[in-house]
Amino acid sequence: MRREEASEPRALPAVPFRDALRLWLKIGFISFGGPAGQIAILHREIVERRGWLSEGRFLHALNYCMLLPGPEAQQLATYSGWLLHGTRGGLAAGALFVAPSVLILFALSYGYAVFGALSLASGLLTGFKAVVVGIIVEAVLRIGRRAMRRSEHFVLAAGAFVAIYFVHVPFPAIILAAALTGLAIARMRPAASDAPVAPEQTELPAPARAGHSPTLDPGPAGRTASRPLRVLAVGLALWALPCGVLAAWLGWESIPMKQYFFFTGAAFVTFGGAYAVLAYVMQAAVHAHAWITPAQAVDGLALAETTPGPLIMVLQFVGFMTGWNNPGNLSPLAAATLGAFVTTWATFLPSFLFVLVGAPSVEVLRGNRLLAAALSGVTAAVIGVVLNLALVFGTAVILPGGPSGGIDWFAALVAGAAFVALRGLRIDTIWVVLGGGAAGLLRAALPV
Repeated sequence: MRREEASEPRALPAVPFRDALRLWLKIGFISFGGPAGQIAILHREIVERRGWLSEGRFLHALNYCMLLPGPEAQQLATYSGWLLHGTRGGLAAGALFVAPSVLILFALSYGYAVFGALSLASGLLTGFKAVVVGIIVEAVLRIGRRAMRRSEHFVLAAGAFVAIYFVHVPFPAIILAAALTGLAIARMRPAASDAPVAPEQTELPAPARAGHSPTLDPGPAGRTASRPLRVLAVGLALWALPCGVLAAWLGWESIPMKQYFFFTGAAFVTFGGAYAVLAYVMQAAVHAHAWITPAQAVDGLALAETTPGPLIMVLQFVGFMTGWNNPGNLSPLAAATLGAFVTTWATFLPSFLFVLVGAPSVEVLRGNRLLAAALSGVTAAVIGVVLNLALVFGTAVILPGGPSGGIDWFAALVAGAAFVALRGLRIDTIWVVLGGGAAGLLRAALPV
């Protein structure tokens, strides 16, 4: 049996790799509830039920993943798999965490493209879309309660909203400006008075009982400096290979090639989760490139809410519908399948690299005061970006004909009920979404 690399944790004899594979696949199928629910599921399965990781190790991994762009729950699964079985464990955990949602959403996307105009399917999506409006409004309040601790946070949020809604400033520029502003404010404030605002923390179940969690052996203390470079080189090769194939096959100016570059860039600015990055995608894919329609973007978020896995899977739907709407010399299904693959690959490849390259050596940045201040600025700006998303989606769903076209009272009532269910009754998101879909189906089935 080969010796583990110096920078990788040693596998635990008590956790056979096949058992870990079964767990990662199971979690992939049950990971509903957004990041909070997914992190709680990971904690329950890994720490409480099996004791594979200690409470401290799990929270240490969670804190690191909260600093990264991308889906933190998927990255946490990758990190946990890396701790247990090294690189192969990280790859398996991260891939199986999203594999079920990739397949389910692909099937839903195809059904939407083919049957979306039918009355019952249209009714289902009408209910889904109304629920999404309530979900986004609730997200603004939930994230804002955690992030808006100082007056400068309200200023950053308001500035981000004005910048993206009225001035149409690119989302990455807003994020960069917010990070630099947060950093500048922290430098001007005395360190003793600076209590950095951390990203929203997830309430986790009670710790595992003492003695139930094994102690992990992280391997030799000395790390080889070349290992992160080797992992990064492999990652760059995995990114470049599809790029070269697409360029040779369809050309540099083809839509799949443009998608590949666009969603690769999006993967590096997804601070704030799927709602924030979808605002960026709406700005580019809907308005700048006209790849999909605003209604399709709303429908995609509604479909993504009904599937397990990270909500950022909505980008796969965007890639699928971009290919379906713009097939070029391919058939619509072939172009849509290519678009879905290109988008998913470009979205998740950086997430694996962030963990596998950074986890062994960058964890020490968790307690850095200036980094925390920069991230608090980003989090505040995300509030304004998500508020923009709520306004854009809410207008499209509740005022489909514009301000002069009247209110869709069914959509308004379902959105309000969804907000109350989430905010007041604390009902799981999946049940709220399914309830909205059922209401839409009932409305479509009843005679007018």
